[in-house]
Amino acid sequence: MFLALKEIKHYKLRYGLIVTMIVLISYLIFILTSLAVGLSTQNTKAIDSWKPQRIVLNKDSNINISRSVITKEQGKNLKINPKQDAYVGNAPVVSSAKDRSRVSAQFVGLDPHQYIYQNLKLTSGHKAQKNHQVVVDTQFQQNGYHLGDKIKLNSDNHSYEIVGFTKNAKLSIAPVVYGSMDDWRQLHNLTSDFLCSAVISKNADYKAHNSDLHAYSAKKVIDELPGYQAQNSIFTFMIAFLMIISLIVIAVFLYILTMQKLENYAVLRAQGIPAGVLVRATLFQTFILVISGIVIGVVLTLLTTMALGNSVPVACDPLIMSTTVIGLLVTSMLGALIPSIMILKVDPADAIGG
Repeated sequence: MFLALKEIKHYKLRYGLIVTMIVLISYLIFILTSLAVGLSTQNTKAIDSWKPQRIVLNKDSNINISRSVITKEQGKNLKINPKQDAYVGNAPVVSSAKDRSRVSAQFVGLDPHQYIYQNLKLTSGHKAQKNHQVVVDTQFQQNGYHLGDKIKLNSDNHSYEIVGFTKNAKLSIAPVVYGSMDDWRQLHNLTSDFLCSAVISKNADYKAHNSDLHAYSAKKVIDELPGYQAQNSIFTFMIAFLMIISLIVIAVFLYILTMQKLENYAVLRAQGIPAGVLVRATLFQTFILVISGIVIGVVLTLLTTMALGNSVPVACDPLIMSTTVIGLLVTSMLGALIPSIMILKVDPADAIGG
């Protein structure tokens, strides 16, 4: 261990460049991971806040809440416990107001007697208490909207008053606009014969009780959100590919350094120092370099996340970040095995020309 630290201290520039390379790779991986987590949560924050176990949709909706419509006839046998079951009506909308930028959003109609409405947490204002009142995600505030603003939704002639703001209400990356079920029917051009888009239940054994409906697990519905699986697959592939690149790059750097030091290793071997000691020194040296690079990469990632604020959907999840750190460390140590094998094969007599 002393040998490894001594060498790093002596060749500061050489090992500084290796650490810099590890910093850049780890920083890129952490940023991509944070972006993947941020985009993933932006797809599902609203659904996650409802804490669902089962979601009932029309069987012909292609497992998509916004495409599902349940009639009162279809839902007459649904058993609703207001404390753990709730109707939601979902419709994509575009919000507009005078002197305000347009916002693409997801309108979600709620029943005020059911748990989603009751558990809705606000950052300011109050809940929608009648038709044409809405509670919107705080992204609207970032776009210049305020309490009391009157907004238009799609081509509806009615104005909707913003009476409250709520945080982390996103569905399919778009901010959520919470309103009444009557407003949902109006925006969807539906009559009073229609009940809702979906039934959200915290009961894992909830049944649909109708051949036209189907109860899905919450995970199934989330996985079928447009682009959700493809997005996660792309980021997973990119991160895995960067891990492989880091393994190769670190292995190449250490291989070159080991080739340059073969004669020194041969002399040490000739002096009776066991090959295992030299291998452990190399592995410890790699560990120090990689940990240093990763720590700096993590710090840079946290600073970048704070600097970006809400302008870019990045999120640092401690568990995922820790898993990424372990993955980087493991791949880097695997890369150090190649020069370690070279050290084990050093022949002192050949290396010093004897």
